[in-house]
Amino acid sequence: MPKYILIIIGFIFVGLGALGLILPVMPTTPFLLVAAACFARSSERFYNWLMDLHLFGPIIKNWEETKSISRNTKLVSIASIVLIGGASVVFIVESPTVKLVVTTVLLLNILLITRIRTTETVCLAEIEN
Repeated sequence: MPKYILIIIGFIFVGLGALGLILPVMPTTPFLLVAAACFARSSERFYNWLMDLHLFGPIIKNWEETKSISRNTKLVSIASIVLIGGASVVFIVESPTVKLVVTTVLLLNILLITRIRTTETVCLAEIEN
């Protein structure tokens, strides 16, 4: 695939990852991992830029190195799901059926986040071994 197409795809996924920071049903990390993979194959400059971003770099580095996310990232993710998703269910969605579906999706996202290993626990286990 041509480099410029991978760069464009990378930026699309960075944008989707950024949306995932504010939309409770969209994940952030998978989109950033795809963006990082696209940039790694197309542009060292953009890959380094992504990895140096204060908001995204540590998330990607943790995942690449330990297949985990930090405790703080988990807490912020769950809090945003509860606050923004909960507000959406209470104030925006009117249909009881849609409320049930949205609530189920939000709870599944929370379950998924809690099941991912925590970076601090992984690092502590490595130190003990």
